[in-house]
Amino acid sequence: MAASSRAQVLRLYRALLRESQRFGSYNYRTYAIRRIRDAFRENKNIKDSEKIEELVNKAKANLEVIHRQGLGLIWEDHQVLHHMINWTFTFGFMA
Repeated sequence: MAASSRAQVLRLYRALLRESQRFGSYNYRTYAIRRIRDAFRENKNIKDSEKIEELVNKAKANLEVIHRQGLGLIWEDHQVLHHMINWTFTFGFMA
């Protein structure tokens, strides 16, 4: 594997782990981190450049999914909190 490919893969690995940390749910977060580590560990000895390129593209697609899901969960948590605050003030309850 060329140095640039290795650096690209390491950047992608760190980005996947960083995005996975954004999940609000402990279960989603730990599952994503475990799957990322296992997948990279399983494929660390692959030498075929076509297979590496295929795996890198798959990891990039997964990074986009994790990013969208993480933002979606954060947005949902924000919406729930916003709704609870409005409900609290509307009915006069103090949280």
